[in-house]
Amino acid sequence: MALAQPEPGGLLPERIAPLRGALATTACMETLQVGYLHAVAAAAGCSLSQPFPDNGIDWHVSHSSPGHVVDDEVTIKVQLKCTYQLAPHPQGPAFSFTLDNAHLVKLARTPVSVHKILVVMIVPRSQDDWLRAGHDRLDLRHCCYWINLAGQPVTGRYRTTVRVPTARIFDDRALCEIMTRVGSGGRP
Repeated sequence: MALAQPEPGGLLPERIAPLRGALATTACMETLQVGYLHAVAAAAGCSLSQPFPDNGIDWHVSHSSPGHVVDDEVTIKVQLKCTYQLAPHPQGPAFSFTLDNAHLVKLARTPVSVHKILVVMIVPRSQDDWLRAGHDRLDLRHCCYWINLAGQPVTGRYRTTVRVPTARIFDDRALCEIMTRVGSGGRP
């Protein structure tokens, strides 16, 4: 096996893009966001289950803790969305994301026995930029943000734009905090 050798200036030569499979980009985006969810759930100590058929909800995330008041295990429902049409690090306190009204109605229903959240992942347009691996980490780009849409009204004829707070980064700590609130009888 030949190793890449630095050029005379000390830089490694440009990497050649790998031959990627022919799967549609949107299907690859779905797979990537599921990988992100799995990583967050693992780090938070949560279990995942996938409803079949999904009926508008992608995943159930459960969290067991003797510290929960309402039950020793609480569950939330998660709807995943992914886009490359937004830049990383969205400016301002929130960014706009458009949902089909039927999806919004399902996510906005209140009251509920099991709370729901929407998780929106922003990815680079090119698959070449989705992740980077090193000896000490795997960087998955760019980020997921979450929102509880309970009570959100439908305002568009077929689709409604919602505002997703940029402060609500979906990571293991955020998921643990969500589960702590739900486990205390509150909302996500």
